[in-house]
Amino acid sequence: MKSMTRLSKRMIVPIAGISVALIAAGCATANREAVRPTPAPTTVVPRSSAASSPAASYADGEYTATGQYGGLPSSITVTATLSNNVITAVEVTPHATDPTSLDYQERFADAVPAEVVGRPIDEVRVGRLAGSSGTPNGFNTAIQRIKEQAKTGVGLHDVQPNLLRRFVSQPAINPTF
Repeated sequence: MKSMTRLSKRMIVPIAGISVALIAAGCATANREAVRPTPAPTTVVPRSSAASSPAASYADGEYTATGQYGGLPSSITVTATLSNNVITAVEVTPHATDPTSLDYQERFADAVPAEVVGRPIDEVRVGRLAGSSGTPNGFNTAIQRIKEQAKTGVGLHDVQPNLLRRFVSQPAINPTF
């Protein structure tokens, strides 16, 4: 009986403390008036179709980029032609040396044009395709790089002729032996 009395006394103190806290909290909110904010007037601002378009503008042309993926890493090269922000042609070049990986990359390369040609580049993101689950990651990475190139209007095919002109226009050094 003595142990029950100690237990009861030990429980009374925490219960009393919780009760006092709850009563105090209830009194604090009882004296407050319910305040409801009045909504601010809504203003509709018309936007032009050009301003509402989230799509970026890309320079027309042919762009090439390589996308790596996987732990080895594996890679593919993607060449895409853009016209009015739309992919009008795409070519995927596999780089795998393992026969199984090469098979997946080749099947992906054959299937991807049907998925992306005719679509705005900002809407292109492929998932598992033609049985390949890794190759799409490399493709999506390459498309991101192509978008970056096309924003500046400088693609691989634009850069190479300029570099060639720069080296051809410089006089050759003819060393005398």
